[in-house]
Amino acid sequence: MVLAELVGVFIIALSIVYIYYKFVIFNFWRKRSVFYIEPVVPTGNITALITGKKQIGVLFHDAYIKHKNHRAFGMYSLFKPNLVIADLDLIRTVLTKEFASFHDRGMYYNEMIDPLSGHLFLMPGKRWRNMRVKMTPTFTSGKIKQMFPIVKECGEELTKYLESKAQMKDSVEMKDMFARYSTDVIMSTAFGIKSNSIEEPNNEYRMKGKKVVEANSFWIALFLFAPKIMDFFSIPIVDRHIASFYINMFRENVEYRQAHNIVRHDFMNLLIQLMKRGYVDPDDGKKATTESSTVKKLTIMEATAQSFIFFAAGFETSATTATFALYELAEHQDMQDKVRKEIDEMLAKYGDLTYDAVTEMTYLHKVVNETMRKYPPLPVFNRICTNKIVLPTTNIRIPEGTLITIPVLGIHRDPSIYPDPDKFDPERFNANETARRHPYAYLPFGEGPRICIASRFGYVQTKVGLVSLLSKYKFKLHSRTSVPLIFNEKSLNLSPKGGVHFIIEPR
Repeated sequence: MVLAELVGVFIIALSIVYIYYKFVIFNFWRKRSVFYIEPVVPTGNITALITGKKQIGVLFHDAYIKHKNHRAFGMYSLFKPNLVIADLDLIRTVLTKEFASFHDRGMYYNEMIDPLSGHLFLMPGKRWRNMRVKMTPTFTSGKIKQMFPIVKECGEELTKYLESKAQMKDSVEMKDMFARYSTDVIMSTAFGIKSNSIEEPNNEYRMKGKKVVEANSFWIALFLFAPKIMDFFSIPIVDRHIASFYINMFRENVEYRQAHNIVRHDFMNLLIQLMKRGYVDPDDGKKATTESSTVKKLTIMEATAQSFIFFAAGFETSATTATFALYELAEHQDMQDKVRKEIDEMLAKYGDLTYDAVTEMTYLHKVVNETMRKYPPLPVFNRICTNKIVLPTTNIRIPEGTLITIPVLGIHRDPSIYPDPDKFDPERFNANETARRHPYAYLPFGEGPRICIASRFGYVQTKVGLVSLLSKYKFKLHSRTSVPLIFNEKSLNLSPKGGVHFIIEPR
């Protein structure tokens, strides 16, 4: 009898929840006369993401391709109304023209629960603006040029490590190799640590780096679409043990440098300057002399968080971009030969691998751009409406708190923007072709005031890895590599599933 009553109560409760979702929560777009995709209780339109059947970029790509004629259309991400922007002019409006109403990402951010979330990528409002002003001078071309020797050294170590593999014409899984290379680059520049992950793939630095980017589909959904649930239950996005590791490592290295007066041309040195006086030395190498008590200095925790996001966002995205580029060059041996010819010419011209030599490799630049067109590292990005607004040129009224999604992978694979979008064609990035396209048709780093601050560094790190290898070796696809590549459904970034295997040969 009691069991029957409990079952009855449970059924009634489920019915109430179902009715509330169906006729209250899922009525948001209907009552605003906005076209929307029919949702399912209780996951809305992201069931395939939560169950791990579709990578998030692929899910929004599919929705975009099917419904892009609506310019903007409604979806539901769990219980949150989500407006997907499909029109390039409207994307420019959201990211730039009406930035004042869309300046935040709306993702999980809580410095009390998760101190490493207090970084530039997630910060809202004035905190973001103040931090952006401070951090912008740390990623100028002059500062990156100063860091170039560190990147070059890691590229040389990667090349040397693969020498025996090339002699044996062995199979090599390059996604992991590039991740080890980029881990060494960013650990060195951001934390002042010689992590030696290329030589020691199972060391602590590489293992912790893997854990940073590990995620399951459910946590990705909460992080992106329901951060208040994480707030309510005090759930950090970064595991507390991992957070302690990076916080202690950063603090120890700062203290060591200060105790021994060590100055190194890297990102950590710039963060130390921001902690000591609130601004960095100019690019001309002269010391900044003006000191002001009114300039707000970074706390050690703020500096640690900026260092952490430089690592977390930088090592995985650069590694996957380099992997995808090498995959396409192995598929198109004529392009690989063309890149190698350009590399040889520039190395001969400059006598060595230099920052200027890399910058002058125009065909390589087109190859990397086309790679990020076909495989954008961050395949979607979000904004949240911070001031209610009627979206210009539409009659869509967007209330404060509404999620906005830009389907980057969908745009980059739209045949009306990029004909034959699955074809890898670096010539899409000839100057005349680029000029013909809408300026917001290419968004690997975002656009507007919140465009990725470290895009220049990302280019350099990716290119140096490719140049170091292609100057010495030839790459062919191994039979273990799936063609076309399959994406890892449980990754926030666009990442190949099961690795990408190559046969490597000396030139």
